[in-house]
Amino acid sequence: MSVDDVEFRKKIRSDVPHSARVWNAWLGGKDNYPVDRELADAVTAAYPQMADIAQASRAFQARAVRHLATLGVHQFLDVGTGLPVENSTHEVAQAVTPQARIVYVDNDPIVLVHAAALLTSAPEGRTAYVDADLSRTDTVVDEAGTTLDLSKPVAVLLMSTLGHLTPADGIKVVRQYMDRMPSGSYLVLCDTVKTPRTLAAQEAYDSGDNPPYLVREPEEITGCAEGLELLEPGFVSITFWRPTEEHPTAVDQWGFVARKP
Repeated sequence: MSVDDVEFRKKIRSDVPHSARVWNAWLGGKDNYPVDRELADAVTAAYPQMADIAQASRAFQARAVRHLATLGVHQFLDVGTGLPVENSTHEVAQAVTPQARIVYVDNDPIVLVHAAALLTSAPEGRTAYVDADLSRTDTVVDEAGTTLDLSKPVAVLLMSTLGHLTPADGIKVVRQYMDRMPSGSYLVLCDTVKTPRTLAAQEAYDSGDNPPYLVREPEEITGCAEGLELLEPGFVSITFWRPTEEHPTAVDQWGFVARKP
């Protein structure tokens, strides 16, 4: 192992909880430490729906990607990727369209360690990873453009990610991404709506010495879609967006898929 590798791995601490690993714990993954599971359990104790939200977010992402791939979208920009899990964007998209191209974006050293798992592509397609903060929109899009053809439609995914920014900054960042995308591109977005229960979860999460994750008023989510055309069924609890089960249960995370005219 090189000196750089040693220094890089020192950045990954197992004695403090980490957002990507806590989310992984809610998803039932194994890429987490006891301290992450402790915080995940503390949040779940304050807000029992939290693990359901994590699972619902992944399921919504898969349904949205599959739907867009069937519409002929062959390019995906997945911003705020998180740790690899089953049914990652490239797996879902390339199952429909093997030539699909996917670019993952994150600036987390933990995610970067696992990035190789995100770069397994169907032979006809391509995957790539951009190590950058989501708010550096021009850097992200410029680097993504070495893999994606930015003259053709791109689906931009921001899944349970914007809470790391203030609501106003989140709307600004999303608009910057969509301004760089051509007509016919799509935005797939979801985040947690503000309720007394989700505020309790936010407080419990912050107790783990994490950077805060800010829940949203509904208009602070829909504001990201200004100038875009929402696909049916519009802005809904994510379990109600083109569900595959007959009687879905609502969760406090809402989202939409929208098209750039």
